[in-house]
Amino acid sequence: MPKRTSVLLEESVYKKLVEESLKRYGTVKAISKVLNELLKDTLKGKKEIMRLIYSEKVARTTAKEFEEFRRKLSRRLEA
Repeated sequence: MPKRTSVLLEESVYKKLVEESLKRYGTVKAISKVLNELLKDTLKGKKEIMRLIYSEKVARTTAKEFEEFRRKLSRRLEA
């Protein structure tokens, strides 16, 4: 069930929402719908980024391969 709330928007943000509402739905009365869609997309993206950051990373390498990689990286950073 949708919840009603008040949000204070900067003038430039409000104008962009009005433009987007007109572009998507042909009316300024769809601002809430546009805002909900944008927020869902943004939050979904952040959730996916956090999942990737904190997911288990599996890499198979030998100690020799790792040491070679570390040396090459050090040389690049020193240059």
